[in-house]
This record gives sequence, C-alpha cells and structure tokens, in this order.
Amino acid sequence: MSHPAPEKNFPHLLSSLDVGPVTLRNRVVMGSMHSGLEDRTRDIPKLAAYLGRRAEGGVGLIVTGGYAPNVEGWLTPAGSMMVSKRMADNHRRVTDTVHSHGSHIVLQLLHAGRYGYSPLARSADTGQSPISPFKAHRLTGLDVKRTIAAYVRAAKLAKRAGYDGIEIMGSEGYLLNQFLAERTNHRSDHWGGSAAARMRLPLEIVRRIRAEVGDDFLLQYRISLLDLVEGGQTWSETSELALGLVDAGVNVFNTGIGWHEARIPTIVTSVPRAAFAGLTGRLRSLVDIPVTASNRINRPEVAEQILAEGNADLISMARPLLADPDFVVKASDGRADQINTCIACNQACLDHTFAGKRSTCLVNPKAVYETELVSHPVDAGAAKRVAVIGAGVAGLAFAEAAAERGHKPEIFEAADQIGGQFNLAAQIPGKEDYAETLKYFGRRLEVFEVPIHLGTRADVDDLAGKFDHVVVASGVTPRIPTIEGIDHDKVIRYDELLSGTKIAGDKVAVIGAGGIGVDVCEYLTRKPNQTIEAWNDAWGVGDPAEARAGLVDTNASGAAAAFEIDREVHLLQRKTSRIGKGLGKTTGWVHRAELVKAGVKQYTGVTYERIDDAGLHITIDDKPQVIDVDNVIVCTGQESNLDCFGASYPDPDAARESAKDRNVTVIGGADVAAELDAKRAIRQAVEVALSL
Repeated sequence: MSHPAPEKNFPHLLSSLDVGPVTLRNRVVMGSMHSGLEDRTRDIPKLAAYLGRRAEGGVGLIVTGGYAPNVEGWLTPAGSMMVSKRMADNHRRVTDTVHSHGSHIVLQLLHAGRYGYSPLARSADTGQSPISPFKAHRLTGLDVKRTIAAYVRAAKLAKRAGYDGIEIMGSEGYLLNQFLAERTNHRSDHWGGSAAARMRLPLEIVRRIRAEVGDDFLLQYRISLLDLVEGGQTWSETSELALGLVDAGVNVFNTGIGWHEARIPTIVTSVPRAAFAGLTGRLRSLVDIPVTASNRINRPEVAEQILAEGNADLISMARPLLADPDFVVKASDGRADQINTCIACNQACLDHTFAGKRSTCLVNPKAVYETELVSHPVDAGAAKRVAVIGAGVAGLAFAEAAAERGHKPEIFEAADQIGGQFNLAAQIPGKEDYAETLKYFGRRLEVFEVPIHLGTRADVDDLAGKFDHVVVASGVTPRIPTIEGIDHDKVIRYDELLSGTKIAGDKVAVIGAGGIGVDVCEYLTRKPNQTIEAWNDAWGVGDPAEARAGLVDTNASGAAAAFEIDREVHLLQRKTSRIGKGLGKTTGWVHRAELVKAGVKQYTGVTYERIDDAGLHITIDDKPQVIDVDNVIVCTGQESNLDCFGASYPDPDAARESAKDRNVTVIGGADVAAELDAKRAIRQAVEVALSL
C-alpha cells in the first residue's frame, strides 16, 4: 500500500526551516527533559542511544537535559555540568550519534538558582524556594560576573563537543527567570532595581556567548511567556526582553510557561491541548526570528494547526517523544494513527525525575532504556503461539511487543471492548487523552493481525493445551469492603459508575480516597472536554498584558464553567493522613486543588458503620454522624481477577503458584492488584514479551 507524500500529510510540520546557521529538516523540536542519564559519565552510551533513537525517528532538533555552567548551578549535588574539556569530549558520542541520523542537537545550559537541591545554591537574592530544602545565597556583583563567564565557558565547550548550539534556559523559574522577576530579585545594584536592570544578566550572557562562539553556532533562548506566580513579569517586560535578546544574538526562541512553584498546572493531562499557543503567536508577531510553541502538544494534527494558523514556526514536544520515538516518521509516511500518544500522566517521567529516578514513559517503558529493553526479532521457526487472557493495557502491551518481535499472540477478552480499567480512566474529565492509548494498541494489533476474541471467557487449562504459552492479564475487580448495608440500593461500585451502568444522584458519598476515589470525585463534579477559556477561568489564568504574570482572580462564573457545583460530594477515607497524599508528586496537588474548587467535602479517620435508607453512617473521633446521600460510591481498592484459573485454584496465591509449573505467566493487575498501576503493568508486560 502506498502512503501519501509527507507534504500532503502535515505540510507545515514536515517542512524544512532555516534557523540561524542550520537548516532543520522539519519543525519538530524534542524539548529538554532531565532523564537521569545526564549526571554520570558512565551513562553517556545510554544517553547517546536514547537521544539517537529520537534522531533516528526523524526529529528536526533535539535539546538535551539541563547542564549547569558551574557547581552553584547544580540541580542536584554532583549533577550534570559542562565545565571541562574532558566532559565536552565525552559528549562527542552523543552528538555524533544524533548527527549520524540527520538531526541537529543543542545543549541546554541551566543554572538552577534557588531551585538547586544543594547547599551551594545561589540566586539573585538570599532565599529559599518552596521546592528545595536548601536556602540559596545572594550572588555578589563579582559572583554575577563569574556566572556570566561560566556560561560563556560552557557554550564554548558545547561547541567543542560537537553540539550545533545551545539553549539558554531562561524560564520555569530557574536562575535567569529569578533575576528577571520582582518576586525574587530585590537588588538595587547593576543587576536589579528596575525592569531594565533585571534584564541585564540574560542579555549580557547572550552577548558574551555570541561574541565568543561566532555566528555559526545556534543560540536558542527559552523565554518565559507566562510566569503564573505573584511578582512575575508583565507582558511589556517580556516583550522588551525578547527584543533585547534578538539584538544580542539569539537565533530562535523556545517558550516556557509557568514556574515550577506556580500553583497553576501547565503540563498535566487536564490542561487543554495547545492551551498556550496564542501567547506564542503573540511573541512571533513581535520578533523576526523563529518561535517555538510548547506545552500539551501531543498529536501531529494539533501541531500542524498551530503552525498553519501562524502561532509558531516550530513545535516543541518533549514527553510525546518519550511516548513514541518514531512520532515524526509515522506522521510523515501516513501512519499517524499508529503514534503512541503521550497522555501527560507524568507518572514515569516527571515524577521519576523529582524522585531522583531515571525517567521513562508509562505508555512506552522502552524510553530511556534503549540499551536494556531491546526488541530482538525471532526467526519464523522460533515464533511462539501465545494466548493472552485479558485485553487491558497489560495484555495489549504484551501482545503488541510480542507481535513486533514476530511471535503470534492471540487475545481472549470477556468484555465487548478492549481496554479494561483504562476505559474507565478515560471517562474522567481531564483524562480524555487516556483513550488515545487504547486507540494506539487497537491499531497496532490490527496492523500485526493479532486475533482479538471479544466477549470470550477463557480458561487457563484449556488454552495451555492449545498454545505454546499463556499470558494471564485478566486484570482486577473492585474490592468490596465489609460494611453493614454494602448491598443496599444506594451503593454503586466505581466501575458501574464510570461505565455508565449506574447513575449517581445529586448527593453522593465516595468511600476510599486513593487515586480512584479522587478520580470519581472529579467525574462527579467536573465537566468533560473543557475549552481553553473555561479552563483559564477555573484556574485564574489571564492575559499577562493586563495582569502581571497572567494571574487573575477566579470567579463564580469561571468555576461554574468548569465544575458541576450543584452536586454535593463527600470524599471519605479511613486513614488519618491528608487526602491525596499518595498521588503523584507533579499531579497530586492539581487533583487536591480541583477537589477544593469543586467544593468536595473531605473526611479522614473515618470508621464506616453502615449504609441504609438514611444514608452513610460513620464515626469520626468517637462521634457518630449520618451523611444524607442518594448514593455511596465504593472506591476501596481492587483484587486480582484470577477466575480464568477455574475452580481448581480458588485461592489467588495457589493460582499464581500453579502458573510457575507450566508455560503460564501472570502479569499486570492479575499479578499485583495495586492502585490501578498501569505503569508497572505495561512495563512488566513488555519485559515478559521481550524475554519470550
């Protein structure tokens, strides 16, 4: 079958562009992400393989994770730096690999400032950020000059290393952003006291670097378009800075939205796609160099529209290229429907970064593990016929990875559709992108011609005699707590609610405040598929030309546009810890904030007494009370579904033990019924498929 020519698929996204001294083969930029491979010299081969894989996939320009220009700029102690010729020479392996696949690459220079997890942290003023345990100390005038020199030295070393240029990180609340904002710069010397003085540091860094590296070296500056913190920059200040940076020698602007300490989400899955592209378009109309759009752009169709409407010249996609390194290749040869879409869950990428772990991707566990999780094809004679019981994400991920190697999986699913618990997750407002994962797996299995038998209950013993191997990915079932009246008509399981089998009333109690309970509250209170305007109103995001840093007060009409305020929801848990404590580091605070915005009433340290016509009877601190509700939604965890082992193994442990003596492997929730841990389930599935 012939595919459309690339220019007919996404003519703007896939067209070339002259950017300063280089010509990019397309408009796709792999944005900077700290993967955890940048900090140790021994990981250079893995870093080269990781970035090289994205270059092989067709990316036009790659931006590395952040490298500090000196020890004061460390993100973490002994973290990534570019300070010596030896370091630069080690990076030749990275740049040579990327160049061999036709991509360009720039090294990001990032001084953490007061965000540094180090007692050596330095900033515009003495102070501590809310995201670091260390107080940063004020840079003296001499220190500032030394910092400029460190940037210049790092840029020259990047050139020695074979990089096509550098990106200067000037957004997200790092050092240069700290100098630019009233919030963190209270100086009265040459480097503060007025907006013009606060701009001197980034302008001087760019001028000095340009003078040292010449015109044949790409200078990209990541500029903050919307600080979203009190005391951030105004649009007039951002505009003045942008024009000054162009005069100083910047070739291209990348864009950043929000400081890391901002209490407005900018990249989680509930943020509408391309929510900030309009601001990029405003910057583009101001300057005469290319401008890059970023944040929540995860599909080629979205990227193409941004470019076609004139809101950007380039598109930065960081996490989407973790999810699928072949994003560009697939978009160019007519296979956009086979792109593994980033769902912005942050569970395996940013959450790992902030926990000091190596980053990867929930929907693509091979990401950043290119040298460890390798898919070796099998000879036709060695291909195995594998029965897969269950078409949740574990079963789907196994089948796709096994089929890609040349094995012959065949799926048996009791339900009438694929997806399992992921179908329920996709019903949560703000998690609509989760459906993209199921579209991906469905299409890939169609391409590999994997048989999928829906509405078919399977038996392990029966299949074991017909297939070379059986993979049990039968998932989980809701755990039902022992509460008097749990079978009352008011009670609804979370899966019954999210599947639409049962409808909740106007007054609802949700028991169990883990990830599922929080999701259910959002399902009950938040409107799906929010527009950018409604989302802005709900979170208080305004025009930075009218409100400093883009912060405005939320109002009742804004909340009403986003939330079903009329519904009364109570969220309860047995634990005495705060609700949502176990949620992801980079997303949990967003969910907790949305519960507050929606008016959800929260209870901890609850003892459940009974459910009857009067409602939910509970005790807190030895005080009994009754919550008058129409329905009680049960979100109290899951149990492994091992019915496929039959009556011979009624005990789950016995069923799993029996698998060890046969060619049977249990994966995903059927193996460990954790809190809908798709990250673990998909990774385990892929590992089993690669070892088969």
